[in-house]
Amino acid sequence: MPTQVTNYQCPSCTGPLHFSGETGKLECDYCGSSFEVAEIEALYAERSEEASEQAAADAIEAEAAEDFEEDTDDEIEAQPGSDWGADAEKVRAYNCPSCGAELICDASTAATSCPYCGNPSIIPGQLGGALKPDYVIPFKLDKAAAVAALKKFYKGKHLLPNTFTKTNQIEKIQGVYVPFWLFDGSADADAVFRCKRVTVVRSDDQEITTTQHYEVCRGGTAEFQRIPVDGSKKMPDGHMDAIEPFDYAELTEFSTAYLPGYLADRYDVSAKQSAERARRRMEQSMMDELRGTITGYDSVQVESKAIKARQSKAYYALLPVWMLYTEWKGNRYLFAMNGQTGKLVGDLPVSWKKFWGYFLAIVAGVSALLIQLFG
Repeated sequence: MPTQVTNYQCPSCTGPLHFSGETGKLECDYCGSSFEVAEIEALYAERSEEASEQAAADAIEAEAAEDFEEDTDDEIEAQPGSDWGADAEKVRAYNCPSCGAELICDASTAATSCPYCGNPSIIPGQLGGALKPDYVIPFKLDKAAAVAALKKFYKGKHLLPNTFTKTNQIEKIQGVYVPFWLFDGSADADAVFRCKRVTVVRSDDQEITTTQHYEVCRGGTAEFQRIPVDGSKKMPDGHMDAIEPFDYAELTEFSTAYLPGYLADRYDVSAKQSAERARRRMEQSMMDELRGTITGYDSVQVESKAIKARQSKAYYALLPVWMLYTEWKGNRYLFAMNGQTGKLVGDLPVSWKKFWGYFLAIVAGVSALLIQLFG
């Protein structure tokens, strides 16, 4: 049985609404109307109540008419290959409320757009119960900003093949609310550092080098809030870490009204599974802070450390990310942009022809300099 889908339609013209990060409102592309999130939520809450009352009345009427109807439908035997089998647990089916198309998505998708009519749709069954996020940071930057950021990202990359920037096209660009666990916690740390200070004294034809060794001890306690760990196996951890930070002052209580027009994934990595990454991030932050207090030495090395990190709370949040894919010479390149701040990271190909050209030019320049000095 396909899952029923709720989509937000414009009260003025019934066109699909999408959330605009620029205005913070739900907007209609057809008539140009815009509505506050709370306004649409209240409207749909009222409609949901009316629909429930009507459904109850219809059920009573259907039960009364059942005695007068004869069921003539023959049972249809499933043909080989028509049963999803074990794969049924990995997918979800639902009907688009706009055009009636039956769509399939993976089990972790919470919101999507119909590929046939483009209607932004939400799958409430995927968001119910314990899976409902606590917070969301709405998109502030649109698709055009993501494309512009990618073009800017190409500039200054001297080893980038010329044909890559001239001929390649963005295969797919999609705004995605990525599931994140936000951890609160604390950490205690003690560390011992081995430090060196080197001085050189020159007198006439003599040079005296003095090396002084120091043992420096540091310790402290720190409180942490909102340590982010992405909860999606689909998203590369390196990309998600690199587009930080997000401005958590803009965390908003979750509402499905922010989802139309974007994809939204539910987490497939639990808070318990993510806790270890959060702990490592706290430990690394503690060591960075302790190391930052040591100055005035020529070298600093960690001799020993003892860190105890504890998580106290974990919040489930959806954070805005633009995902861009492009292909070049059979290889796929992925870029991710923070949908709130615009920070973009990604993989790029390297022109080995340019690399060796630059390398040989440097070697030739160094050789010419040596010839001038010693030739």
